[in-house]
Order: sequence, then structure tokens, then C-alpha cells
Amino acid sequence: MSECEQAVDAEDVVTPDEGPHAPAVADDILPDTLYLMPIPHRPFFPGQVQPVAINPREWRGTLDAVGKAGHGLIGLSYVDQVEPEGVQPRQFPEIGCVVRLHRPPVATDQEGQFLAQGVKRFRIVRWLSDKPPYLVQVEYPRSQGNRDSDEIKAYAMALIKEIKELLPLNPLYSEELKQYLANFSPNQPSLLADFSAALTTASGEQLQEILDTLPLRSRMEKVLALLRKEREVAELQGQITSQVNEKVSDQQREFFLREQLKIIQKELGISKDDRTSDAEMFEERIKDLKLPEATAKRINEEMHKLSVLETGSPEYGVTRNYLDWATSVPWGVLSEDNLDLKHARTVLDEHHEGLEDVKDRILEFLAVGSFKGEIAGSILLLVGPPGVGKTSIGRSVADALGRKFYRFSLGGMRDEAEIKGHRRTYIGAMPGKFVQALKEVQVANPVIMLDEIDKVGASFQGDPASALLEVLDPEQNSEFLDHYLDLRVDLSKVLFICTANQLDTIPGPLLDRMETLRLSGYVAEEKLSIARRHLWPKQLQRHGLSDGQLKINDAGLKYVIDSYCREAGVRGLEKQLARIMRKVIVRMLQEDESRQRVGKKDIEDLLGKPPFQPDKPLRGLGVATGLAWTALGGATLAIESSQIHTLNRGFKLTGRLGEVMKESAEIAYSYVIGHLKDYSCDLDFFDMSMVHLHVPEGATPKDGPSAGVTMATALVSLARKERIKRPLAMTGELTLTGQVLPVGGIREKVIAARRSKIMELILPHANRRDFEELPDYLRDGINIHFARNYREVFEFVFHEHRLEKSLH
Repeated sequence: MSECEQAVDAEDVVTPDEGPHAPAVADDILPDTLYLMPIPHRPFFPGQVQPVAINPREWRGTLDAVGKAGHGLIGLSYVDQVEPEGVQPRQFPEIGCVVRLHRPPVATDQEGQFLAQGVKRFRIVRWLSDKPPYLVQVEYPRSQGNRDSDEIKAYAMALIKEIKELLPLNPLYSEELKQYLANFSPNQPSLLADFSAALTTASGEQLQEILDTLPLRSRMEKVLALLRKEREVAELQGQITSQVNEKVSDQQREFFLREQLKIIQKELGISKDDRTSDAEMFEERIKDLKLPEATAKRINEEMHKLSVLETGSPEYGVTRNYLDWATSVPWGVLSEDNLDLKHARTVLDEHHEGLEDVKDRILEFLAVGSFKGEIAGSILLLVGPPGVGKTSIGRSVADALGRKFYRFSLGGMRDEAEIKGHRRTYIGAMPGKFVQALKEVQVANPVIMLDEIDKVGASFQGDPASALLEVLDPEQNSEFLDHYLDLRVDLSKVLFICTANQLDTIPGPLLDRMETLRLSGYVAEEKLSIARRHLWPKQLQRHGLSDGQLKINDAGLKYVIDSYCREAGVRGLEKQLARIMRKVIVRMLQEDESRQRVGKKDIEDLLGKPPFQPDKPLRGLGVATGLAWTALGGATLAIESSQIHTLNRGFKLTGRLGEVMKESAEIAYSYVIGHLKDYSCDLDFFDMSMVHLHVPEGATPKDGPSAGVTMATALVSLARKERIKRPLAMTGELTLTGQVLPVGGIREKVIAARRSKIMELILPHANRRDFEELPDYLRDGINIHFARNYREVFEFVFHEHRLEKSLH
């Protein structure tokens, strides 16, 4: 006998009859090293013959290694839960079953199985390879106990008796049981105990305990307990089945009688009229609903009215339509929420790139719901520029919760009846959008998305924004009154998610009822990842192309992002990628080519000259760069000042500035004139100078107080006749006393600065918290200064080296 083989204990081996269900026979020699494969649900036992389902792609290496070994044997071990990184050696139990491999799946199979023939227990002695294919050194333990003792024979007879009692109770396995029982005898107690355990529906942990038990008497005791429990469950199942059959028989009898009655009525010409059919349909609908008392009373009144009205009368149609809507609302029907935070995180990461702060806030919201046990009475408002994924985040929240999703747009809505419904006395009257949503999703706790809530209009027909106050108030929407139904509808279980591009046009009372989450936009690195992982595969599928037919490298994508798509969102980027594909498809058809690769040098041929050139911030005397917030995201804003002449004193503003921005310019002008000596400026400069301050892109309206420090810096630069020597941007509101006040939109402004490759910023000291809450990828590489007053701004801009020395 060689060193790598072990003799097999013949105690557990039986001589089978010929047939497909015969127990396994072990060879005389088994190897002392085995390749391992985990199996879920339940362990494999010696003497067992059954197929094992596997993923051929995952375990192809193991199957090939077994084939090369020549003995066709593999170790199967029960592993209940597989970790995300794969099966770990510590998850394998010490005891498993060596099986002979029959009919292994071929390499081309997507899903496959092989026939396993259980041979014998093995114990893992040492791990030789802790990565697939797993290889271990094993030994083959013997069953402990005298199998010829009277006690063991008595246990064997008890096992056979229990199995025979299961035959009439569980007909599903009767044929298989009979064939197996014909091959076992009390002289083979080990195999009989293993086979008996394999027949039960016990849990994997209980069966693994049987496999681990080597003493025969202890093993047979445990198996006997499992068989008795199995028999008790089977008897209980039989009783339940008998009771159900009796009920089903009664229902079938009633059904057949009703069908016969319908046929008889039809033959005699006395079949049901429309009124009776309508009444039965409405009664059938409300049978499984949990109607509030007032609602049930109202529906019963309308049903009684329907029963006395003539079907041809106009009132009949009005009443029927009312009942149709009232019985279609899912009163009390709730879907079960999935409050698994790991699942929610996976869904959000799968559908969206970046936006970590928004994802974290949504997970906090879900965590509170998980802790409380329900998510109700919540209204979220997602605010951000177009194309940043507001609507898709709402859909992802619904997917994460396992709720139904319904979306409708409020943009341009001018009639409050769209929200609260029409009075049913009007021709063509309908319920409001929320009742329609509940009817469509058929549950009372969906996720309803209200798109474009900042674009709700108002007219002589009413103000929909005011009508939304009741809907979006958690304290009131449990008794939302729809004008058509004239019934109280509970909307408190609905999760409302609203979207908006800006907050200015949303009425204050309505905004107060919602929790605001800001989606500020994406930097170039995030856009690249979104394009690679989401937009490009989506467009390939939409244009009927495979990944192998058309490829674009990262350099090409970066060039498209930087030179063609500088908006905060990715909608424009998706359009440009679709345009590239259309152009390439035309080229492929004209040149009869099946594959194309797109690089940076091909982009201009496909998309034309880029509309955006590399940003070169305006530099020079009297020029300063500011940071602005717009509804489309952040932007850099150059502010120019110039001395026109020295004939008289004056101050002129251009650039289509709003009232607030004009006042900021005047404050900056007054402040600088009052502090010329402090900033080493010519004291007579403004007395004899006509100064013109201009904000470029004059066709674009601009307003807001955040340009105050930038305007003051431009004027100081002009008065000192000293230009700003390095790329630098700033934002902050300036007061007459030189204080720098906080401003909003810090995230958007930082993104705009990074997009323009300006990496040194001056922000108000009160905005330090806003900056520190930004994700690391936005703050990395930014040289940031925080100023409490304009003196600090001046030192940062013109005397940075002196300020650093004083700080040290």
C-alpha cells in the first residue's frame, strides 16, 4: 500500500443490488488527500446517491483537479452561509463525506450538477491549500461500538420500524424508501443510521451533528429522535391536509352548483342583469379590505342606492363610477418593508456613483425606520441641479425598501383639483392624483415621488401648492380628504419624496414640512466613473451594440467630460455618448467594419469642436475671481474693475446685476474708500477716478450677496495698482464694517473651483463647518483660508507670506 492511500474499514460498506438507487460501495483503498467542495442546506451521508447542483464556473478548477487525480473522489462538506468574499477554511466542519463523482458537468454548462455516491466519513487533519481548489490531508475514522451487540440490533430494528411507519404518511418518498429498505439489514447499523438521517427534513446543523457522531449507539439515538419528530410532523400534516380537503370539497360543490345555476338561468332567460353583476363585483373587491367604519358605511349606502336605480339613468353611471373608485382604493393593504441596511446600501451603491453624504442621510433615515419597526410620516425633498440623479435616487429608495413606486410631475400644475380631486357632480370628475396612485400600486404604503415641486403654478382654478400642505403634513395626512370620494384617506404610511432644482420658488409653509437633502453635482472623477459603469453600458444596449464592438478609453471620456459637458449633472454627458455611438454606427456601416475603438483624438471628428476650452481665469490689475451658486450648480465668476478717467469721481456697475448684488458692490466701494490707508492705497485715487466695475457674461442675470469680498478685492487691487499673482477664488458677504458673513452653496462652489482647477480658496470663517463636512475627495488638495473680516482676506490675497510668518 502506498503512502498516499489508506485502507477502508469495511464496517460501513454494503453489497448493493443492481439498480440506480443502490447504496454506494467504497473501494478498498481511499487517498489520504482530498479536494473539498462546500454544499449548502444539508450535509451528504455515506450510502447516499443523489445529484449535487453546483456553479461550474466557480468550481471548474476543483473538478479539473479531481479529474487529474484519477480516483474520481471528492470531499463534500456542509457550509451553511457563504461570506461575500467566498468560503473560508474556518467555515468547513471537521467531518465530511467522501463521494465518488459521476457524470460531472462539462465546461460549457452555465449551470450544472453531478451525481454523488457517498462512500465514507473523513476527518480533516491538515489544510494543504486554503484557496480554491481546496486540498486537505484526511483520515477516515471508524464507527465506534460493537455492531453485533443486541443493543445496536435493537436500535436498528427501531429505526426500520420508524421508517416503515413513515411510508403511508409521506407517499412522496414511498418508492425510494422501499428500494432502500430492501438493501439494508440490522447487520449494517452505521449505514442504516446515516440513511435514516438523510431521509428526514431536519436542519443542516442537526444533520451535521449526526455526521460528526462516531459512536454507533449515540448516533442511532439521535437519528431515532429525528425520525419520531418527522413522523409526528407528517401525522400533523395529514390532519391539516384532511381538513383542507374537506373545505375545498365544500367550496368546489358550491362552485359547481353556482355554475350550473348560471347555465340554467341563461337557458331560461333569467340571467343576472348588469346591476347585480356590478354589485357582486364591488362586494368581491371589498371582501379582503380593512375598511374604516365611516368608509364602510358610505360604501354600503352607495351600494343600496345602486340597487334601486335604473341602469339607464345618469345617476346610475355616477354612482357606479364612484363605487368603482371607492372599492379600488387599497384600504388597509400594506406591503412589508425591507429594513435591511446592508441591502439598502448595496442598492444605492449599485445605482449611484458618489453622493456619499446623500446616501448616508438616506441610510440614517432607513435606520430610524428599522429601529422603530416602520417608516411612516416622512417627506424628503431632494434639491439639486438637473441630471444629478434625484428621480433615480427616489426609485432606488423604493427598491431598497421593497415598496411599490409611483411618480408624477407637478411641473406646470395649476389646478388644485389635480391634488384633491373634483366634486363628483361635475361631468368627467375624477379623484386626485394621490387616490389614483393608490389605485395603481394597490398598497397603502408606496413610495410616491413628486417631481419638480418647485415648478408648481397657480391660476384662477386654485393653488396646488396650498393643496399640498395637507398632503405633506405628517400630522394631517392620516385624514386626507379627497373631494371626489368625500372620504378620509390615510396617507400617513406613504413615503413622499419630492424633487426640486431650487428652493426659492417653493412656498415657505410647504418647504417647512419637508426634510431637505442637497445633491450638489459631480466632479470630473465622479462623472468618469458614472460614464464607465452606467451611461456607456446603457447606451450600448440602447443602440444594439456589444461591449466588444465599440470601446472608448478613459482619455476619450475625460475629454468629453472636460470639453463638452461641464454641467453639474450627467444628462448632457449621456446625450454626447449617444451622439458618439450614432456617428460610429454610421461609420461602421459605411466602412463595413464590425469593431471600432474611440480615443481622445477621435472625439472632435465625432462631436465637432468643443464648446468649452480649458479654463483660464481672468488675471490682471483690478481683477478678482469669485464663486457663485446657480440652479445648475456652482460657477466661477470673474469681477473686473477699471479706472476709466480722472476727470471726476464716479462708480459705474454693469453685468446685469440684481438689486442685492448692486448693493454689495456699493458696500464694497464704500468700505474700500473708507479704509484706503489701512490697505496702503493712494488716498486720492477714488477722489479723482471714474471707476467701472463689471461682471462678465453680461447676458446672464446675477444676484446675491456672496460677491462682496470679491468686489472689494478687485477695487483694492485697482487702487494699489497690484494684480493678484496666483490662481485664487473667494466668496463671502461683506458688511460696511468689514465683517465677512457666511454664505450658502459651499459644496457647489468648491466643485466649481475644482472644475476650473483653482485649488486655493478663501471662505467665511462661519462656513468652516460646511467645508469640513464635505467628502474627502472634494477637500483633498484644496488650500483653504477662512476669514472673519476683510483684513484677513486682504492679507491672504496680497501678503500671504507675511500672514504665515505671523501665524507661526
